[in-house]
Amino acid sequence: MILSRLTAALALSLALGLSACATSIPADQVRAPQPTKPIDLERFYSGRWLEVARLPMRLTDGCVAATTDYVIVSPTRVDLRDACRQGGIDGRERAVGAAGVILDPGFNAKLRAPYFGGFVTWEYWVLDRADDYSWFISADPRFEKLWIYTRTPPSPAELAALVDRARALGYDVSRLEFPETAP
Repeated sequence: MILSRLTAALALSLALGLSACATSIPADQVRAPQPTKPIDLERFYSGRWLEVARLPMRLTDGCVAATTDYVIVSPTRVDLRDACRQGGIDGRERAVGAAGVILDPGFNAKLRAPYFGGFVTWEYWVLDRADDYSWFISADPRFEKLWIYTRTPPSPAELAALVDRARALGYDVSRLEFPETAP
């Protein structure tokens, strides 16, 4: 009985480890621009961020009032919780968490987040941010996903300026979605 539990635990560990490797981004598939601004761990990876724009994904269909909450665990590890409301601000919450690993310690602009026990792993790169840490633009290395986050809901002029910054990074901003944000 103990041997079968040990074997099952080892098999699960191996599967999780291999799934994390299988979802890493090969260097020849990196198409996003490299991050250019270092990230202050305390200022960036703490508290709540509001998602104000994103490229469409099936995962976020019907999601509004999306947020990401960060908690620093160590200089190379950050816990994160992504949440949204399904169908409207008062809708049912959908949430998922991950134990993120900072891939570029010291610069702190690249994060790998293994979700669902490592079966799905995403990399997030902070491509641009405000000097006062009031907003940031994040993407995946493959240039397929894009998010714009702020600490507070932006004015229409502020949001337009952020979209212009994403366009300057090379993204097709005509495809951006602007989900309703929480007040």
